[in-house]
Amino acid sequence: MHIGVVLGLSFAALHVVQRVLEYRRAVASVGDFPGARVLLSPASVISGLLSRFLYSCCPALAAGFDPFEKVGWDASTTVSFYPTTSIIVEVADPAAIKEIVTHRARFPKPLEWYGVLKLFGTNVVTTEGNEWKKHRKVAAPAFTEKNYRMVWDETARIMQDLLDNEWKRAPEIQVNNAIDLAVPITLYIIASAGFGHRISWAEEKNIPTGHTMTFKESIHIVSTKVFYKLITPRWILGYTESLRRLRDAFDDFDKYMFEMIEARRSKEMKEERADLFTNLLQATEAESDAKLTDRELAGNIFIFLLAGHETTAHTLCFCLAYLALYPHVQDRLYEEIKSVLSGSDSLPAYEDMGRLPYMMACFYETLRLVPPVLSIPKVSGEDQSLAISNIAGEKRLMPLPKGTHISINTAALHRNPRFWSEPNEFKPERFLGDWPRDAFIPFSHGARSCIGRRFAETEAIVILSMLLAHYRVSVTDEPRFAHETFEQRKERVLSNKPGITTTPVRVPLTFTRY
Repeated sequence: MHIGVVLGLSFAALHVVQRVLEYRRAVASVGDFPGARVLLSPASVISGLLSRFLYSCCPALAAGFDPFEKVGWDASTTVSFYPTTSIIVEVADPAAIKEIVTHRARFPKPLEWYGVLKLFGTNVVTTEGNEWKKHRKVAAPAFTEKNYRMVWDETARIMQDLLDNEWKRAPEIQVNNAIDLAVPITLYIIASAGFGHRISWAEEKNIPTGHTMTFKESIHIVSTKVFYKLITPRWILGYTESLRRLRDAFDDFDKYMFEMIEARRSKEMKEERADLFTNLLQATEAESDAKLTDRELAGNIFIFLLAGHETTAHTLCFCLAYLALYPHVQDRLYEEIKSVLSGSDSLPAYEDMGRLPYMMACFYETLRLVPPVLSIPKVSGEDQSLAISNIAGEKRLMPLPKGTHISINTAALHRNPRFWSEPNEFKPERFLGDWPRDAFIPFSHGARSCIGRRFAETEAIVILSMLLAHYRVSVTDEPRFAHETFEQRKERVLSNKPGITTTPVRVPLTFTRY
């Protein structure tokens, strides 16, 4: 045999032996805790391509709690063999999750995974330690009771404009995809409540000097195409018209933000404003030890845009889909709305929010079944262990070597049968009494939980109450789906795909006026 072939086979055999030894050490390092032992790393390109054929929706949602049920514990380990040995610990145990988010120094977030969220600058989401504390201290004053009232009023104004001027109180409105309704609504709300830009449903046509598109156009492209911008080198962005438009949108949005910063600092803009941008700017100027640079201000505004726009829009789509699929829930919701609103044309007041518990329950149940973020990444900052439970109440310590990647599996936690009866069913009433708060984390958990939670809840309640006070929503009848079963229709309407947040594919709805 040729000496080259012998050497090649020897090196290959040595490589395989090294891989096997490394793999066995990895399994032993987590105490051989049960889980998946796979050939390909879940992070590999090949594995990612295969998952697109194996799942009709986001893999974590498709799997739900099933992988943990098979393992028998509320945590699972995935150890891969190739191209490198990797360990991923998935956790769906409320007590373990609480320990992870409480002890942030022991379980820091892997900041390298958050590159997509700092395109415009570092911010309250993409920082850790003292840097995060600085961002949080400045951002917190922008989220107050006064501002939530402003969000409520602006949302009511935008919805009134939709009903009166866009839909013109028509007896029936068909929407091919509810995302085309929800995205503009939440976009207009964040533009007004976040940036002080009031946008009506009438198309904005005037492009300011120095820009290539309107503020509305730039903010929409930025929020929906952020991944494309992240993976596309700058030099490629001039090759086609669509790529140039993508480049121009990000450039224009960046310019708009810095123009607003300068405008609010000028003498002409010193009058009091209630939008979040102004409050954020005032907070950083008032702080002596926690000032943000203009680039950091822009980074935080981008995060508020994303959380206050895309996340809420997607959840509203799924919520409307569930209400269309379950008319008895919608009937009960309609009765609650009518008991709060005094007349057919009356607007909900901010004080009414607490009088709509079933509305909030429907919103929460949607977030439970379709959480916007399916996985919250953490890293073990030291050699340690974590107590994990099973359905029998037994405990087992899982070793966590330093550097182990940990995933808080929101989708599995929200369907853990130890805490949720009939976990795969849409039952909003479960949120009307006592419910397991540590097993519900759509806005994350602990000190790092979403600062804009109340913002999202406020706008969602106004949008749903004003829509459903006047229109009954149903899944649009389409001839090609005439013979599908209820389960088939449910799967179709709730189909989703990965994005920055869980994204609906197509939700065709018909709104029929009462």
